[in-house]
Amino acid sequence: MIRKRDLHECTALYELMSDPSVLAYVRQKASSADEYWFMTKQLMEEEEKGLSISRTIISDYGQPIGTINLFDIEDGAGFLGTWIGKPFQGLGYNKKAKEQFLNEMFFETDIHTIFLRIRRSNAKSIRATEKLPYVLKANTTHSKIYEAINRQSDIYDLYYIPKDLFHLVMLQQSTEEEQAM
Repeated sequence: MIRKRDLHECTALYELMSDPSVLAYVRQKASSADEYWFMTKQLMEEEEKGLSISRTIISDYGQPIGTINLFDIEDGAGFLGTWIGKPFQGLGYNKKAKEQFLNEMFFETDIHTIFLRIRRSNAKSIRATEKLPYVLKANTTHSKIYEAINRQSDIYDLYYIPKDLFHLVMLQQSTEEEQAM
């Protein structure tokens, strides 16, 4: 479902990312496959320094279909950025990739809080985010961060995922699955 980034995947990922309906919501935009390769290389170097974490989302058949990233890591918190190519949207990959990524972040690293900055105009992402039982809206609870992300204009809603709530929801889901068997 997710794996560490590999530069050999850049061309396929660039083609998926360059679709205008996807590109509008990608944080690190590239204008060519070569530029995307260079940006991915930089992201991999940032990961070695502990500044970001990036994974490739893969389909059930092992092909790269998007990325999931944690940017601006500071004091055990960071900002989540995810995109999936248009042909693979709506097939459940986003939820599976997020859960696998969050498991890795919360239980294999020192991350305890993950923030999501979502454009208010991105109704599809807001709906998907608000369906997740471990995500909380943070416009008022984390007002300093909310004000910082909207410093230039008020276009984002802020959400966050606390480690404890994610863990609790995953335990509940596991218990429900066991009882169903």
